[in-house]
Amino acid sequence: MTPEIQDRIKHHTQELAAALWEANQLETLSTLEEIEVHVREQVLEYVSPQIGVFLSKRQQIQQQGDRGLSTVRLES
Repeated sequence: MTPEIQDRIKHHTQELAAALWEANQLETLSTLEEIEVHVREQVLEYVSPQIGVFLSKRQQIQQQGDRGLSTVRLES
């Protein structure tokens, strides 16, 4: 992974963490364990499905491209 991609991931992860904090008022949770469980639930509910959609679309595009490039023919 390039340093540029690592920087992008870091930036977007920080943005995501800030949004989760704002949306869920995590300051009302009293222990680190409560915060971790709550954030994990939010990631599973909101973040993971979006990653799945992106990867699924990406795979479909890749498969379509692969089909377009398959021009090998077997002749007898």
